[in-house]
Amino acid sequence: MTLVELIVAFTILMLLSTMAVPLARYQVQRNKERDLQRALDDIRKGIDKYKDDMDAGKIGPPKIDSDNYPETLEQLVEGVKATGAVDKKIKYLRRIPKDPLTNSKDWGMRSTRDDPKALAWGGQNVFDVYTKSSDKAKDGTPYSEW
Repeated sequence: MTLVELIVAFTILMLLSTMAVPLARYQVQRNKERDLQRALDDIRKGIDKYKDDMDAGKIGPPKIDSDNYPETLEQLVEGVKATGAVDKKIKYLRRIPKDPLTNSKDWGMRSTRDDPKALAWGGQNVFDVYTKSSDKAKDGTPYSEW
């Protein structure tokens, strides 16, 4: 009787664990997707705020061919001198967020002169960012198009 109970208990435990592993993998992937979306939103909001301040004349002067967008992502972290201020710098990001899919701070960038789906950066300015991961989401869209 004890051996039969042990086999039944082991079978039930094995069945439950085989159902739990895919669920845990799905949860990990969902967390990465949420972190990716949050990081992209943070960077894009910083870029937009920089553009708005440059257009309003709060910072400057703009570089030629920059279209009032930052030249690099590091410029958003280091800050830009405010117009009319001696020592005041305006910072748009505390740090460059880590890409949860590639586990690095190396983001793909697009300038205003690049094709919207381009995977190569023209270097004029930073208009948009994307992950360099070649993975796809559950719906089949590449993460680089988010």
